[in-house]
Amino acid sequence: MAFKAPKAIAEAACTAACAKTALSTSKQLVLGFLAGAFIAFGGLLAIVVGRGSTIFTQPEYAGLGKLVFGGVFPVGLMLVIIAGAELFTGNCGLIPTGCLSGQTSWKGLARNWGFVYLGNFVGSVFVALFIAYWTGIVSGGILGEAAASIAEGKVALTWGQAILRGVGCNWLVVLAVWMAIGADDIGGKILAIWFPIMAFVAMGLEHSIANMFFIPLGMLNGANVSVGQFLFSNLLPVTIGNIIGGAVFVGAAYWWIYLREESPAPAAAKSGKARVASAK
Repeated sequence: MAFKAPKAIAEAACTAACAKTALSTSKQLVLGFLAGAFIAFGGLLAIVVGRGSTIFTQPEYAGLGKLVFGGVFPVGLMLVIIAGAELFTGNCGLIPTGCLSGQTSWKGLARNWGFVYLGNFVGSVFVALFIAYWTGIVSGGILGEAAASIAEGKVALTWGQAILRGVGCNWLVVLAVWMAIGADDIGGKILAIWFPIMAFVAMGLEHSIANMFFIPLGMLNGANVSVGQFLFSNLLPVTIGNIIGGAVFVGAAYWWIYLREESPAPAAAKSGKARVASAK
């Protein structure tokens, strides 16, 4: 499988950042809607497969249940990357790299993040309501109880826990996107996506866009969660953590390593130093 070197990946990330910030508002909203829906499809699959059997509720099989839940969730990001869509959490790592390199603007970053986040929210809730709940796939029963339990567990986190889990999550998510950019064929992209995404889900880290699906679906299934708890006890701190994890630990880190230009010494200063050295 052909793949890019790390520096080439960082350069390709800058190119992607320019393309993303150049999109029209309508395209950012529609592509954001699609990405939110794609991530929600991954979440729906994870609930159906990972929580569809009572065996996974038994303590001795809890780890296996987390592995199954995490193992199918990556289909969402595969759809985003390969089919094409705009995902806020992925853009948290890509666009800052372009901004720091001077290839796109911070205003373009804010515009992209805002419209894509809104599109992701609508797409995630759309799948939760129309595809998961109204179809009866996750509407009461064992899956409905699982959805409610997931939602209640997420809003029970402290702000500190939610932020830190958000940092860890998007560190891995953006690395998945980063490595997918590095792969030159679909098979390589799938492998690059699967391992980091499976890992963050199985470990119980927090993804803001996935939670736009999981928590509303749990609320539809009777979770003891208010809109305020959803927005301010989970979504806000997790989003902050996601921004830090993607922008700092991947985007800025690889910009600093591979793309930050060293300031050359001015020619006059060099000649002055040479004259001093010769005089000595």
